Amino acid sequence: MTEPGLRDRKKARTRRHIADTAARLFAERGYERVTVSEIARAAEVAEQTLYNYFPTKEQLVTDREQQIQEQLGELIRTRPRDTSPAAAIRAFALDTVAAIRDTPPENAPGTLGYLAAVSPAINRLVLELIERQAVALAAAIHESSEVTPQVARIQGIALAGVFRIIISEAGRRAHEGQGPAEIADTLHAEVEAVLTELDRWLSR
Repeated sequence: MTEPGLRDRKKARTRRHIADTAARLFAERGYERVTVSEIARAAEVAEQTLYNYFPTKEQLVTDREQQIQEQLGELIRTRPRDTSPAAAIRAFALDTVAAIRDTPPENAPGTLGYLAAVSPAINRLVLELIERQAVALAAAIHESSEVTPQVARIQGIALAGVFRIIISEAGRRAHEGQGPAEIADTLHAEVEAVLTELDRWLSR
């Protein structure tokens, strides 16, 4: 019998391998030109196996959405009493920007932001993703503070907007030919300024 921990690690590796393969193919040929069958063949898995991990093609480019929502929610729910929601997610957001530096230039066309910059379908997907993230953040804020659901909703939208900026700006700049290091440096300063302003607002 395979131990549960080992089985989970194998499933996580398979999921990551499929997502990475899809990103490579999207980078090489564009999102619309790549089929699920081609991704399965390139990843050397059965097409049904791919669908077990990613029920839709769109989920191949948003594969970390749930994980990120859970991490952000945990950061907000466990923050110290005198820490604003913006301050709670500050390090996570800036680490997300810093990670752009490690993206090989040839892989940039397969990233979510780049695909959104060139594909109306993926841009719509990003908008839907950010909306779900805003709802999840609002729930975490409401559960961990005394603000009303309506105020929590506005705050969740603002915090989700930070990640909208990261995704859209990184993609736009990559599409214009900027390299990962330049994008990371410029975005770091911009996102840091936004978070500082949100911290002031949400601390009132």
